[in-house]
Amino acid sequence: MAAEENAPEPRPASPAVSRTLTVLETLVAAEDGLTLTALARATGIPLATCAAIVYTLEQRGYAARRVVGRSHFWRVTLRLYDLAAPLIKQDDLAEVAQPELRDLADELGMPAHVGVLDGASVVYVAKAATPGFIQFDTYPGKVAPFNLTALGRAIAAYLPDEQLDPLLSHLVAGRGPKAKKPAARVFLEQLAKVREAGFAVEDEEEEPDIACIAAPVFHSDGRIAGSLGVTGFARDLIGAKLDVATELVVRQAKEVSAKLGF
Repeated sequence: MAAEENAPEPRPASPAVSRTLTVLETLVAAEDGLTLTALARATGIPLATCAAIVYTLEQRGYAARRVVGRSHFWRVTLRLYDLAAPLIKQDDLAEVAQPELRDLADELGMPAHVGVLDGASVVYVAKAATPGFIQFDTYPGKVAPFNLTALGRAIAAYLPDEQLDPLLSHLVAGRGPKAKKPAARVFLEQLAKVREAGFAVEDEEEEPDIACIAAPVFHSDGRIAGSLGVTGFARDLIGAKLDVATELVVRQAKEVSAKLGF
């Protein structure tokens, strides 16, 4: 009881910062840019406040406008990537795993990725692409719900309960034909299967026609560091290449773990 009484009260959030982040997130999600009126409508933030935010972002180089007639369409700039890129580079896993990623992509003819957990999201921090006209919408910096990807599941399966439990209230429904209704019990059963098999599989759950296989990567002290996996068309990856792909992914993930001292 004494500990509860002495616990510090949570500090109130800053409305100004919250509004700025909401504007940034909304602009990032808008492919063609937004007018101030559309931005205010989408965010629920007063027009004058939206204007003050985007003008400030423009001055700092984080936003730009495209003028069409009398309309100004606002969008974010790659200056945001400049903020995130050093964080990705600081992650040793992204650098260490490059040879294994390249081997996976070359042997399977599919893009290979490294993912790390950030809150309830998995972030793609490295990628080895494959040549060809067909390219998957994956790239360093991409963020996806942790429960919908093999990369995220391969990490979540090895989290301690105190870290996993808060994430169970953030399960997201997928858009693929095999997506299951988000439920903590079902997801925990999936994670148990991941631990038993040593790898995670996502089959047309996040997106139609797309499948992923991923395996965990560990720090030297046994903590989960991230995951390594491949993405391909479900008809290929879950079909004839399944056994070969899982063997390669698990082997390469173990190689990366060994480099980290596990």
